[in-house]
Amino acid sequence: MKYRVLVDDNFHFMDEGSRYCAGEYDTAEEALARAKDIVESSLQEVFKPGISAKQLYDQYVAFGGDPYIVGPEKVSFSAWDYAKNRAAQLCS
Repeated sequence: MKYRVLVDDNFHFMDEGSRYCAGEYDTAEEALARAKDIVESSLQEVFKPGISAKQLYDQYVAFGGDPYIVGPEKVSFSAWDYAKNRAAQLCS
């Protein structure tokens, strides 16, 4: 069994019809890297010079992609926690 990265749309909360598969990966590390890339892309779409970390994070939570990983073993990853940390880094 492979690791699958599934992505929910924060803008369409609880709408399974908005969910998509962002790929299947042989290792948890590959799936985790893909999930992080999705969050990074969501942040980069709204990042602009002068935006605060809170504003960037709030935009992510409202409109960004929310990836999670399913597979043969549990992979601990919170897209929201990752986005909060990255927003702070990008805006510092």
